[in-house]
Amino acid sequence: MGDAPQPLGTLDVALGHARGLLAKDPQRAAEQALEILRAAPGHPLARLILGAAYRICGRTHAALELLEPLAREQAGAAPVQLELGIALGEAGRAAEAVAALRRALLAKPDSADAWRVLADQLDVQGDGTAADEARAHYLEAATADPRLLEAARALVRNELPAAEARLRAHLKAFPTDVAALRMLAEVAGRLGRYQDARELLERCLALAPGFDAARHNYALVLNRQGKADLALPQVERLLAREPRHPGYRNLHAAVLANLGDYLGSIRIYEAVLEEFPQQSRVWMSLGHSLKTAGRQDESIAAYRRAIGLEPTLGEAWWSLANLKTFRFTDADVAALRAALARSDLSDEDRLHFEFALGKALEDAARYEESFAHYAHGNALRRASHPYSAAENTRFVERSRALFTREFFAARAGSGSKAADPIFVLGMPRSGSTLVEQILASHSRVEGTMELPDIALLAREIAADHAAGSEAAFLTALAALTGAELERLGERYLARTRALRRSAAPFFVDKMPNNCLYVGLIQLILPNARIIDTRRHPLGCCFSCFKQQFARGQSFTYALEDLGLYYRDYVALMHHFDAVLPGRVHRVFYEAMVSDTEAEVRRLLEYCGLPFEEACLRFYENERAVRTASSEQVRMPVFRDALEHWRHYEPWLDPLKHALGATLSEYPAVPDGF
Repeated sequence: MGDAPQPLGTLDVALGHARGLLAKDPQRAAEQALEILRAAPGHPLARLILGAAYRICGRTHAALELLEPLAREQAGAAPVQLELGIALGEAGRAAEAVAALRRALLAKPDSADAWRVLADQLDVQGDGTAADEARAHYLEAATADPRLLEAARALVRNELPAAEARLRAHLKAFPTDVAALRMLAEVAGRLGRYQDARELLERCLALAPGFDAARHNYALVLNRQGKADLALPQVERLLAREPRHPGYRNLHAAVLANLGDYLGSIRIYEAVLEEFPQQSRVWMSLGHSLKTAGRQDESIAAYRRAIGLEPTLGEAWWSLANLKTFRFTDADVAALRAALARSDLSDEDRLHFEFALGKALEDAARYEESFAHYAHGNALRRASHPYSAAENTRFVERSRALFTREFFAARAGSGSKAADPIFVLGMPRSGSTLVEQILASHSRVEGTMELPDIALLAREIAADHAAGSEAAFLTALAALTGAELERLGERYLARTRALRRSAAPFFVDKMPNNCLYVGLIQLILPNARIIDTRRHPLGCCFSCFKQQFARGQSFTYALEDLGLYYRDYVALMHHFDAVLPGRVHRVFYEAMVSDTEAEVRRLLEYCGLPFEEACLRFYENERAVRTASSEQVRMPVFRDALEHWRHYEPWLDPLKHALGATLSEYPAVPDGF
């Protein structure tokens, strides 16, 4: 009797009944909507209910046949545009879904459902920044508690100090409010305080283990912290609940890539794209993984596919340029110029186009125009990534004051006794990837990737001792006991073990910025090898200037900052040469190019490794390489790049002035250092 058709009353009653059935019995809702349409052909709400019912029943194509013409008729109707956006997303048409959802939000800006679905579809497209913004709007729209509403509004406006103050005040009174904890974690993440974000999200999940949105944030934070091994089980838990969720799948692929499992990453991206082939940013992410795996032709095809879908996606154009061996066509150059002429290009896309066009013009020997585009791109990047050369100099001076012979002698015997790591450090673009590839071609050495773990340990030391700044990190480090230093060394080894795939007894940790942490490495891993790669100051620094570093190298966005950083780096390494004689092995790039075999033999001897011919044929090594030099190290050493900076010498005066005697005395170190 309960399943028997009910007689229709008034139209409004019938529509209300059909709508009420959507959540619990969509098939019955469809039947009810069809009955209404027989009585009132073309009724908009009945068509909307029928389209929604078809979608929920998995009949996406039938749903779209109803919803697309309805949306054209009802362009300003938020519920229609929202339902169309959901259906388009389920059909794998994310770009059209985003457009429909934005129309829904124009009509109803406070629609929590529209903001939530928009964030998911932006995740599908691989646009994490825009997805984060949409989620902030969702938090505002979904926040019923007036005490959190002002904080949510501040978050939407990116007024982070105001949002933080309101949230902390609220949590002082209501410490178990998981919505507030998640919002505060969002603030911390935007400020780059990933450890704070992580702790807040851990508290949130301890209180509400089923809070999937918080778990997703938690996995993102762990991955951004360089802790992909910890992020992986979080993503897997999310996927167990929603295996087809595109945002979770994209994050899963990114986590696997950060763990060095590029084949796994590629498989996931390919599976997502098979279902959702119109996602430009996912094609770009696939291109990144293919490039790292050494599949250059396929990576180019993936980047081209991304550009075909979204011609103004600047990062995809830069990704082609960043292959180094790729050459743009005349049609490509015209497209780059046309993009830069647009007034609606975002700063992020614009800077990528500037660097890409700079590279295209460099290849065409149009150096003055090339330099101008590199300079414009760097200016855009520097505007959003402030850097203080004076602060870096102070850190180096404090390091030199702390790390004396006596300081190390007093701590002799501390730290982990393991000799597994081989640290390759120095300036970016100094030949460090070449040295890594040579070492990784040895049977007893495994190559990994640029590991953030030493810098993360430094931040944790500062945080654990309520210090908080790089300068205070030194004070905190000096206070550690021998047992604490040993635990730190073991913690580093435990973290990096997840990235080791072979039984080789040694592995390479190639992170140029670790030159700032040689003192820490010595204290926690006194038996590790340390290799400093060095290149001519103008060649090295200009190569950094024309390399579009997305993060972590803020000193590279201005020639003067680059010169001062290089000078500080040389001074700090010279100091360690004096207080720890013979501890650091130096490889000059020019010497490696001019007499490769002799330099390789010296390098292996320092590492305590027997000579192997494979180290001279490093370009035959098929291992994954994640850095900007990934394609260059798959070719034999050549001399062409040594003097390439001379083409740009007329515009390098600010760099020369900042370098001072470091330039004129190279490769020697100036007196007074």
